Amino acid sequence: MKLNYKRTILIGLAFLSISAFWQMYDNIIPLILKNSFELGETVTGVIMAADNILALFLLPLFGLLSDRTDTRIGKRMPFIIAGTVLSAIFLLILPAADRGRNLTLFIVILFLTLLSMGLYRSPSVALMPDLTPKPLRSKGNAVINLMGAVGGVYSLIMIQVLVGKGTTPNYFPLFLSIALLMVICVAVLFLTVKEKNIPQEMMTETETAASETEKGSALLPDVKRSLIFMLSSIALWYIAYNAVTTAFSRYATHVWGMENGGYANCLMVATVAAIISYIPIGALSSRIGRKKTILIGVAMLAFCYLCAAFYNNYHVSMNLFFGIIGFAWAAINVNSFPMVVEIASSGDVGKYTGYYYTFSMAAQVVTPILSGYLLEHISYRTLFPYSVFFSVMAFFTMLMVRHGDSRPEKKNSMLESFDVDD
Repeated sequence: MKLNYKRTILIGLAFLSISAFWQMYDNIIPLILKNSFELGETVTGVIMAADNILALFLLPLFGLLSDRTDTRIGKRMPFIIAGTVLSAIFLLILPAADRGRNLTLFIVILFLTLLSMGLYRSPSVALMPDLTPKPLRSKGNAVINLMGAVGGVYSLIMIQVLVGKGTTPNYFPLFLSIALLMVICVAVLFLTVKEKNIPQEMMTETETAASETEKGSALLPDVKRSLIFMLSSIALWYIAYNAVTTAFSRYATHVWGMENGGYANCLMVATVAAIISYIPIGALSSRIGRKKTILIGVAMLAFCYLCAAFYNNYHVSMNLFFGIIGFAWAAINVNSFPMVVEIASSGDVGKYTGYYYTFSMAAQVVTPILSGYLLEHISYRTLFPYSVFFSVMAFFTMLMVRHGDSRPEKKNSMLESFDVDD
């Protein structure tokens, strides 16, 4: 059984477009709120947190609705097309509201944009497990994550090329480039991947590969326990990781004395390491299993955070630890989503995708507040011990997971053990 890389790459176009949008959103929207509308940091922070808060409700809802949808173009595709078209339209109105200094219009359109993005995020992510046999979903998710990284890089390049100088640049060319990418990606996806016409043998293969539960049936108690521990683990390692990513620039400035954006080098090392690791980790997971790969990743995270806590100043050796952090996060990220949907039947993949995002997004809402309180009222030195604690907690909850792992295919002969999958 081998992964269809061509189809998986095409499926990944939807996630590429989503990642491109969020990279632009996180970089540009705060600047507009601050420079164009002169909003304070607190109000800006509240507005920027709205996407995570909305996601807690929208992603499970539309994941579940897509499970129950049946049209001639499939159950996910209507949501993907509608969400993309609406998002692209609203995205082009935002720079007009910015140029006109119309805060009310800007906030209303921003809210509608976030609703539109929420409409198709879960369905687009659920499309990969829908069309990929269960044992190959870690490899598939590695490809999807890589496509997402490409989308993020595209946005960063467009920001550098299309955003002009000055305090009030014209963002329309940038927003147009993102909207066009989103529409083109989903158009190619729709024209090349016929969701409704997947070969019957593919659907049969997907359904019979180590299913943990039957379609429409309640989870057995031990499977439900594993799901609870799995989702708890997801929340815990997101609490640990997101605390560092959101506060690292301030920590590096106050504790390590880094200036002129030097902290970005560490984050870049971690990002590049993760991108390089996605495909090899997908292959590794198919060899040793998803759970073992995740545990290795969580242990690496805890170790690197612990080492970082002892540094009083920045040293070039920190780049090594951030490279390991990138590899570790890729090991976790590639395998955690497939483990959640492994427990689901094909009819519930969207719902379980929603579960995954509910816990990961909830963590990203909570941890900036909790870790920020410790940074402000105790010490910046609490950042890495905080992340060590939650990483260790995630390691122990992950040990309790007994379902959702991949099972390497049994070879028919000893010679087959030396065969390398494409």
